[in-house]
Amino acid sequence: LKNSVHILHHRAKKSTVTMCFTAQLAYVIDPNFRTQNKIDLYDVRRRPWYIQGAASPKDMLILVDASGSVSGLTLKLIRTSVIEMLETLSDDDFVNVVSFNDKAQNVSCFNHLVQANVRNKKKLKEAVYKIQAKGITDYKKGFSYAFEQLLNVRAGNVFRANCNKIIMLFTDGGEEKAQEIFEKYNKDKKVRVFTFSVGQHNYDKGPIQWMACENKGIVSLYEYLDVLGRPMVMAEQKAKQVQWTNVYLDALELGLVISGTLPVFNFTKDQNNVQNQLILGVMGVDVSLEEIKKVTPRFTLCPNGYYFAIDPNGYVLLHPNLQPKEPVTLDFLDAELENDIKVEIRKKMIDGESGDRTFQTLVKSQDERYIDKGNRTYTWTAVNGTDYSLALVLPSYSFYYIKAKINETLTQAKFIATLKRESFDEVGYTFLAPRDYCSTVKITDNNTVFLQNFIEFMDQYSPENPSCNGLVMRALLDAGFTSDLVQNYWSKQDPEGITARFVATDGGITRVYPKSAGEYWTENAETYEQSFYKRSLDNENYIFTAPFFNRKSIYEDGIMVSKAVKVTVNGKLLKPAGRNEWDCFSTQKYNSLLTIVISIRQSQHSESSKGDEV
Repeated sequence: LKNSVHILHHRAKKSTVTMCFTAQLAYVIDPNFRTQNKIDLYDVRRRPWYIQGAASPKDMLILVDASGSVSGLTLKLIRTSVIEMLETLSDDDFVNVVSFNDKAQNVSCFNHLVQANVRNKKKLKEAVYKIQAKGITDYKKGFSYAFEQLLNVRAGNVFRANCNKIIMLFTDGGEEKAQEIFEKYNKDKKVRVFTFSVGQHNYDKGPIQWMACENKGIVSLYEYLDVLGRPMVMAEQKAKQVQWTNVYLDALELGLVISGTLPVFNFTKDQNNVQNQLILGVMGVDVSLEEIKKVTPRFTLCPNGYYFAIDPNGYVLLHPNLQPKEPVTLDFLDAELENDIKVEIRKKMIDGESGDRTFQTLVKSQDERYIDKGNRTYTWTAVNGTDYSLALVLPSYSFYYIKAKINETLTQAKFIATLKRESFDEVGYTFLAPRDYCSTVKITDNNTVFLQNFIEFMDQYSPENPSCNGLVMRALLDAGFTSDLVQNYWSKQDPEGITARFVATDGGITRVYPKSAGEYWTENAETYEQSFYKRSLDNENYIFTAPFFNRKSIYEDGIMVSKAVKVTVNGKLLKPAGRNEWDCFSTQKYNSLLTIVISIRQSQHSESSKGDEV
């Protein structure tokens, strides 16, 4: 155990949030993690990472006694017990629920075992609540139906876990053993049977105890995972491999995480020198998705480029549309607008293949108000040592990016000066995207404060300070050419009906002219999160964004018109966001035709760099 703890801690200490070890009766968490003084109702054995790490995948048929003898309190207890049983299943398991009295039937619309994901378990739970008690108990009918469905005699070929096969019987007891049914369907004992006696009654427990003991099961509610863990213990090193969970919302308020789990086996021997076959517990390491995002590139991709990862069930781990809600089960095909090619990509990623495809697809806008068409190249491959698969999605105009170099100190100072508030009258109201330009500059959503902190750092040190990265030079480069745009062109024009003009760039600079219009600017300072900005890149024409009721139910006056600028450097096509064109005009005059031509000077300080260098 000590060696296992050391290995996991060594591998994970740089990028993980917490590390813990859980035994059957104890829970130990990394002492570096501190929780608030609250009542501790946390049962780690109910968490998905523990369940997935403590047993192999399973095909489970839950058999519910619905005869008249279980009516009243016993039926309520059975319903509650079945629902609790469903909660012990993970997405790696397959399950169905069958009720029986003098005949057997599925409780829901599922006529075969289905994946134990959140959606399917919810349907089964709803169906369990509708079970009614009537008739007499016929174990033969119930077990015959259960075995035929579990062994796939009648259901045809369906997806299964194809590992442990289990029947869970919930009953108040009975007099028959249904011995001939077990001899017919389970002579080789490949199906384990667990029986649960529920409620107060006068039935002899002998028959249901016989069913369990003769079919490699037990009569218990909480220990069935121990029994299912025995094959893992017997397999020893073959089974002792790190398993990675699906993404989930951490119960200790750590956000979205994935967990690597490792079973810890009990190899001690009893007084008769018989070796134990039980799992001692599960070790786990939580990896925050935020930690993963910090080590992956973002701003060398264009705003419409992104990466995502999926697990063997097709659920996304990393995706722009993944939201921190419970439960976190978003299928890749639900995260995007589905088409046949994406269905094929999903299958190949689940199968661990590598490849790439370029095709036209529908893209939903950032504000979810518009649907556009765009060309995308999907490139994917399996992640070594895990069951995950990673993909990169890029538009055709983002295979290259601008890597800025500004060597002259005077030029750096000149560009920094255009960001200062006293220059807003000349260059327009300026917004700086809240990015991690320098490790010592604190990120804040208040643009005024963040911009001031950024400028103070630049004045005190320099853009080439070791704590800064390449994002600084790109921001300063964009600050320079956008200030020239405003001073040399916009300040000399007064187009009729235009209330504001603005320019936004990949480098994170947004300038709104005149300054007075910028004080009412409501768009996100992060250009990578601006809906109009991302739509402009995907379209060759002008983009008209109509006014709408915002979150405060205030009707926004004005129509936004934007257009992206194409820039070619050394024969390489770029859309660095250059001309987001950039005009709002009053709805009272929107019917006047508007044609705007903006000239963007190519900076001698920029160079084209291939996107795959990052």
